[in-house]
Amino acid sequence: MSSQMNSAHVIDVTGFNHLLGWLGERGYRIVGPTVRDGAIAYDDLAGAGDLPRGWTDEQAPGHYRLRRRNDTALFGYAVGAHSYKRFFHPPWEALWHARREPETLQAQDEPSSTQRLALIGVRACEIRAIAIQDRVLLERDPQYRARRAEVFIVAVNCTTPSGTCFCASMQAGPQVSTGFDVVLTELCSADPPVFVVRVATAAGREALTAITHRAATETEMAVAESALRYAAEHMGRQMPGADLAPLLRRNLEHPRWNAVAERCLACGNCTAVCPTCFCTTVEDTSDLSGRALSRSRRWDSCFTAEFSYVHGGSVRPSTRARYRQWMTHKLATWPEQFGTSGCVGCGRCITWCPVGIDITEELAALGADSAA
Repeated sequence: MSSQMNSAHVIDVTGFNHLLGWLGERGYRIVGPTVRDGAIAYDDLAGAGDLPRGWTDEQAPGHYRLRRRNDTALFGYAVGAHSYKRFFHPPWEALWHARREPETLQAQDEPSSTQRLALIGVRACEIRAIAIQDRVLLERDPQYRARRAEVFIVAVNCTTPSGTCFCASMQAGPQVSTGFDVVLTELCSADPPVFVVRVATAAGREALTAITHRAATETEMAVAESALRYAAEHMGRQMPGADLAPLLRRNLEHPRWNAVAERCLACGNCTAVCPTCFCTTVEDTSDLSGRALSRSRRWDSCFTAEFSYVHGGSVRPSTRARYRQWMTHKLATWPEQFGTSGCVGCGRCITWCPVGIDITEELAALGADSAA
């Protein structure tokens, strides 16, 4: 962990605000955490004043609440209600449109995004999730590739894990190690807080040079390292240490699937909030004359009956089959397809499940019965 803090610098809140200004001057759309509708949401930021200063989140299975901290930390929460996925892989997007004339059909693809995007406050689990989506979509989806072309990432090391976090057991956090331009560790003991900073790219170095900063002291670096150790040791959940792929394959007919299906609503909340799920469907529409045609894409979920529909019916007609598909794909067959687990341990699927189904609990139950 100490290697992360080599060549570390310190900026204060004013310096952080200047960093946002530097990004704005260069044409970046600045997106980051803010308080909206009783939750941490990712939205456009005008400055540091839009960040969730002094707020933290309380998360448990099927439970999410914001509450006040006793300091003015800007990033004193775990993760928001949704992920940065929607800025690269949006919930809905137009793909092409066409116009039918008596003798011709003129079709045109929708233009790809050319907007530069700056993501603020990105956690280690979210950077891992972006890397996973890159592996799946970067070569397959030109619109996704266009959105990922010019992105500046200001990451933040997580020092406040929630009751549903388990990124440490997925080797996905809480320390940010790759995939960023600038990474901050917030020292909340200072009032107002200061940030230990390191950079990883030429753009990150240029940004740091443009704002007021100083060298970090040994004490500040030690406090930052201690905060990261504390976070790693105080995760609210832990994924079982067993090799999950063979565990799941051995238990495809386990009665635990029936038990979870009795609770599961098949609502798809878990896939909607998951930062790595990428399933979609397409819709073709026309106007009443049949001359104007269009195709769009929207998120879908393996929990919907239509998603696995083929001629004659759904391949997975029961909730039991759909939940099993979701878990075994994410943790067993996903690594075979894409070389990595489909789970980053962010805990969103646990927090935002209306009935509080806990993926770590389900895996632990399968493992315990297998070991018996």
